[in-house]
Amino acid sequence: MLISPAYAQAAAGGGDGSMIMQLMPLVLIFAVFYFLLIRPQQKKVKEHKAMIAAVRRGDRVVTAGGIMGKVTKVHEDDRATVEIAPDVRIEIVASTLTNVLSKSEPANTNEKKSSSSDDAPQSTASRLGGLLGGKKKSD
Repeated sequence: MLISPAYAQAAAGGGDGSMIMQLMPLVLIFAVFYFLLIRPQQKKVKEHKAMIAAVRRGDRVVTAGGIMGKVTKVHEDDRATVEIAPDVRIEIVASTLTNVLSKSEPANTNEKKSSSSDDAPQSTASRLGGLLGGKKKSD
């Protein structure tokens, strides 16, 4: 035959080092995927769960379908009732909420209303003058 037989050469010494070098790219790829994809996604999911848990009556919300409304009731089993128009209420799955536009303030029963020294109602002219820096007329 015209083709001479090929003989395999013996592998160079240090076979253990080559195993580590073969696994090193896989480890680096996993580390990059973890820090660039997995970890930020887990953080986003945690923030979304916290947002869903904090939703309460009176909050203005947006659903995944783009429906905007005001929460009228939050149910125990991951549901909420949202008013999307006057006297039009829909029941949604709370996990489909994508954004809370405005949070309602909790009712504070300890806070007293501050009363002014002048209990008489002011006229529009005096209020406007006060806003524009004018002096109050003393009657």
